[in-house]
This record gives sequence, structure tokens and C-alpha cells, in this order.
Amino acid sequence: MAAHSKRHQISEATHVEAMRIARGTQRPGQTKEQTKLIAQGIQKGIEQYKKQQNAKARELDKKHKKANQQVTHPDAHEITAQEKVIYKRHWLPWVLLMLTWLAIAAYWFIIRET
Repeated sequence: MAAHSKRHQISEATHVEAMRIARGTQRPGQTKEQTKLIAQGIQKGIEQYKKQQNAKARELDKKHKKANQQVTHPDAHEITAQEKVIYKRHWLPWVLLMLTWLAIAAYWFIIRET
């Protein structure tokens, strides 16, 4: 029953606001009944707008909570894959380096002798 009274209080506030807006836009020669009908339409529009804003706020809160959970637990949803790098040393570069050194040494000894 408390929820009903709270809803009724919110309705009263929007009703007062709707009447204020309806009176502010009242045309000359407009009857009170017409003003009341306009105020009811404005009141429904205000209530619908508030419902939409509350829904947007709830969605935004859900997104913030989800983002905060992902920040606090980043590895909860991710699959961790560990990569192991294996360095295999090939013998060919070393053999070529040795052959180069031997060729330079042989060339240096041959030129020095002549």
C-alpha cells in the first residue's frame, strides 16, 4: 500500500506541474474543461517521460555494474592462453661464420707470405 501512496504523490506533483503548464498556454475563450483536458494530456506526457528516463537510468546502471565487474574480474570471462616461445638455434649460420673466418684467415696468411 506504501507503493500506491508513493505513486499517488508523484502523480500529484505531475498534476500540479501539468496544470501550471496548461494555464500558461491557455488561449482566450478556452473553457476550464478544455484546460483540464490539456492538463491531463500534459500530465500523461510527463509521467511517460519520467518512466522513460527511469528505464534509461536503470539500463545505464546495469551497464556500469557490468563494466565494473569486468574491471574487477578481467580474467573471469577470458580464456587464458599461454604461449611458450622456443628458440631453436640452427647450425647453418654458425658453420657459415666459421667458414668465413677460416677464409679470411687463409687469405690473410696467403697475402702476408707473398
